[in-house]
Amino acid sequence: MSVEVEVNENDLAEMVEQVWESYLDPEGINPLIPTYDENQPSEVHSSVSISGSWTGHIVYACSIEAARRAAAAFLAMEPDEVSQEDLSDVLGELANIVGGNVKAMLPPGAFLSLPQVVLAPESTARFPNTERISGVYGIWDGEPVSISMWHSRADNNQEDGA
Repeated sequence: MSVEVEVNENDLAEMVEQVWESYLDPEGINPLIPTYDENQPSEVHSSVSISGSWTGHIVYACSIEAARRAAAAFLAMEPDEVSQEDLSDVLGELANIVGGNVKAMLPPGAFLSLPQVVLAPESTARFPNTERISGVYGIWDGEPVSISMWHSRADNNQEDGA
């Protein structure tokens, strides 16, 4: 049964800022500028699932250009040198890093899945019986990026008789 955990917007924003400063913008030249628009477009996304003491998903979504720039920054290469495999690896790793930070705030017994990467918009992702509970939405160097947290309602539906 999943426990109620309060990982709020500020917690998630702090985790994302740490990732940005450590991996994507260590010089502080191109920070993620908040837009607070949870419906901004995306072309690619990656996710990790958490199960056990808490059940849900962490989803990293962005434009293909933001993904290419993230891979270039993460791997210390030029954007035009980034292969599709590099792009996929880095998107998965970014979801994994944020997911690991979220998991560290959860009670013992939470398990993190391997990342799933889909080179398609976040809207193609289906997480049945979930609700978005937190998110960081912004523009990075002119491109949309979002990191959202989804909580499974499966336990609640069973308790409510649904």
